[in-house]
Amino acid sequence: MSPTTETTADDAVRVEPTAAEAVTRLMSADVEAAIEQFGDPELLAQGKVNIIALDAVYDRFGPKWSLRCDQVYAHAERTLQRLMGGRGFYLRVSETDFLICQPELSRFGCQAACLVALREILGHFLGEAHLANGYVHEVNKISSTGVEAVKINPALAARAAAEEAQAETAVRPEPASFVEAPAPEPKPQPVLRRIRRTMDQWSPFVASDGRELRVSCTLEPVFELKNYARIGFRLARRVLVTGSDEELPPAAIGLLSRADLLRIDLATIARGLDRLDADDGAKLQPSLIIPVSYVSLSSQRGRDEIAKAFKEANDFVQRGVICEICDLEGVPQVALLSAVSLIRPFSLFVVGRLSATPPAPGALSQLKGCGLQALSVECPPHMGEAEFHGWSRATIDALKHVTRSVLVYRTASARDAGMVAMLGATHASVRAA
Repeated sequence: MSPTTETTADDAVRVEPTAAEAVTRLMSADVEAAIEQFGDPELLAQGKVNIIALDAVYDRFGPKWSLRCDQVYAHAERTLQRLMGGRGFYLRVSETDFLICQPELSRFGCQAACLVALREILGHFLGEAHLANGYVHEVNKISSTGVEAVKINPALAARAAAEEAQAETAVRPEPASFVEAPAPEPKPQPVLRRIRRTMDQWSPFVASDGRELRVSCTLEPVFELKNYARIGFRLARRVLVTGSDEELPPAAIGLLSRADLLRIDLATIARGLDRLDADDGAKLQPSLIIPVSYVSLSSQRGRDEIAKAFKEANDFVQRGVICEICDLEGVPQVALLSAVSLIRPFSLFVVGRLSATPPAPGALSQLKGCGLQALSVECPPHMGEAEFHGWSRATIDALKHVTRSVLVYRTASARDAGMVAMLGATHASVRAA
């Protein structure tokens, strides 16, 4: 039975519980055997089992629910699998209820993750993600006929999960800012392997839309502006259509599948390391800024592949690699904080890359408190002096409200790099002639 119910002498009537009121979600008869794995008393006591309810979709679709429910279930399962990876398990236990267990997360971490998943599902079908706030419940008891649960407090869950993640990352000592990284103890220079990795492993490849794509990558020097000292290189990549060499704009890249984006990320790292290995003058730079898609980091497989590549890249630099997360506009704060926390152990710093600049008012609010140590932007080409000054001031002012360190890539000249330094940027690169 789909909606929340209470049984009366006459019939089952829908009720809307208060935040502290226990409710019973009825289960389908055929899931009794499968539900046993969720009933561990310790997991229940620690708040690691929750229910997300698709009642809002059920209500909105009305008579069309029976025609579209399979589509809803398939999308919900894909969303849960993508967001949880191998860290949890789930089961649909009624027409609209999914039971979710995430043993590795805290009570509030579980609640926040369920909110993220349900908001994505409701946003997809209804365009109203906020409706999720009333349909996540923490499970207290599981019986053969139903699940006793209590509605969670969404604001408390999001705030507590963010505080827990920040406390966890704070255990690892870090410099006061992205700019002031202390020089590490000199380490023996590794003997760089001649990788000879073929790009055939990752690029070119046939994308999900049928086009054959390849990844091109260059090493672009990045300077700390206070002393104009080079901190290393960034991997500046382009995604090209094989044959025509047409470059895909960021918007078109964002429409590619998850598998395509991961392949592009891994091809970028492979190509960048090949170039470092081939260029004796580029070897053993202080750091290397590596761009990766948020979509790649949001899955267990993507994180595993990227972490493995980061470990290899660390052999090529003195201090460590810097992870630059792209495509993060619009990502929920809790989801972004989770991605930052999980990739942080494999990188020296974590930077957020913005594509839309200057950012719209309020567009940066979800980036605060997400563990990002810097934000980066790319300077648009072909701007006059007045236009460049206006863009720089508006963009840097907005970014400085989120983080102390701002990287401005591809300024037109060293003079323009000096201008963005005066406006508050901490790092810059200069566009090649």
